[in-house]
Amino acid sequence: MDIAALGWGLVSGLIVGAGGCWAILRTTGGNKLRQVQQEAERVLELARKDAELLKDKALLEAKERAAEETKRSEADLKKRRADFEKDESRLRKKEEQVERREEQLGRREQSIGDKERSLEDRLSKAESERKKIQELRDGLIQKTEEISGLTREEARALLLENLEQELRQDSAALVRRIETETQELAEKKARQILTLALQRLATDQVTETTVSVISLPSDEMKGRIIGREGRNIRALEQATGVNIIVDDTPEAVVLSCFDPMRREIARQVLDKLISDGRIHPSRIEEIVEKTERQVIEEARVAGENACIELGIHDLHPELIKLLGRLKFRTSYGQNVLKHSVECANIAQMIASELGLDAKLAKRACLLHDIGKAVTHEVEGPHAAIGADLVRKYRERPEVVHAVEAHHQEVKPKTLTAVLVIIADSVSAARPGARRETLESYIKRLEQLEAITQSFEGVEKSYAIQAGREVRIIVEPEKLNDNECSLLARDITKRIEEELQYPGQIKCVVVRETRKVEYAK
Repeated sequence: MDIAALGWGLVSGLIVGAGGCWAILRTTGGNKLRQVQQEAERVLELARKDAELLKDKALLEAKERAAEETKRSEADLKKRRADFEKDESRLRKKEEQVERREEQLGRREQSIGDKERSLEDRLSKAESERKKIQELRDGLIQKTEEISGLTREEARALLLENLEQELRQDSAALVRRIETETQELAEKKARQILTLALQRLATDQVTETTVSVISLPSDEMKGRIIGREGRNIRALEQATGVNIIVDDTPEAVVLSCFDPMRREIARQVLDKLISDGRIHPSRIEEIVEKTERQVIEEARVAGENACIELGIHDLHPELIKLLGRLKFRTSYGQNVLKHSVECANIAQMIASELGLDAKLAKRACLLHDIGKAVTHEVEGPHAAIGADLVRKYRERPEVVHAVEAHHQEVKPKTLTAVLVIIADSVSAARPGARRETLESYIKRLEQLEAITQSFEGVEKSYAIQAGREVRIIVEPEKLNDNECSLLARDITKRIEEELQYPGQIKCVVVRETRKVEYAK
């Protein structure tokens, strides 16, 4: 179609050109007009032929294109028809699947309906059976109430009481069995470790008091110590801070002071004055000053020796000085520095047996009572004071916690703290380690027996082995064996809450039944 249009355009151009030539010929002359006309006709004829050729060619190309488009359309139509047939077959398959599923659902619905009807029938039968059972139960309860003479509430209360008693006996039996099984393992291992530690440890115990007695060569020395108008004894008391008691005791004076270090300084000062013989205020001040330096140095050396003995070489110098001051401090007659060293050795042995850090336990035990070195200067419990001191000199947090918790004023959170508590108890509670006054001792035993006799079913109780064991005799008709186990646990808890005592107290509950007959 485009070629035909081009041909017609060419023809139009030729016609216009011929017209132009015709105009020229008219101007140039009539003689050439005929030639021009002939030439124009010839050109027009050629143009007409070319146009016809172009037209035919364009028509031929158009037909070829139309044929190609027809082929492509037919191929596309065939492809679409094939796709349509595939989709149609797929839809037919899906329709068949849906129909099969509908049939299955119908069968299931029918089966479910059958089951529902069967279940309803069973439920109705079960309801009728339940009503019959309820009627029988009510009749039996009524007959039981008539026979027993008890109402339902009374019978329930009696049943619950019996059940509670049985459960209490069962729980007591279970507790006793668990305790027995646990003790078979724990006590054996603990006894082995503690026995080994105590066998390996042998220390000398020094018995000290809060007063010191100075022996005099003669009673005449008392007058010299007192001095003219009491000036010598006043100078001594003022310089040392110790009360000097001069009584009727022959050839002796008594030094009284709660600060053991001051009391030691005064004792050494008096010994030097008595041996020197020159007793006057200026001499007293001079000897007191020298003796204070000597005692402080002696305390430092004692602290260093304790560290060397335990193999601890990186302790702060101020802590060493404070440790040395414990040499002059006693607790129930037990020297505190030697007690600390003994605790460190016990803790080291126990830690080694248990596979724990023996060096850390030894260090914590050595420092656990260091607060007692300054309790005369700082208010508060010595465990908290000691924790502040070791924290001040940058000890490890585990050591600080063990010192703070060794009297359980703070709950122990580490195994090292527990080891310090154990070692402290073992060192303080072993026979001969500590002593107490007769009055407090008797009062503690009386409190112990009073606590045990306050429980129901206890017939008699006896505190034995210096208050480290209490025997409780119960009435056999009131308590059985399982209840005796619970009674022992209740008594131990009560003792722990209300009584203060060194070490531990063993509670033994005795229950026996005796039958006596006489053969005549």
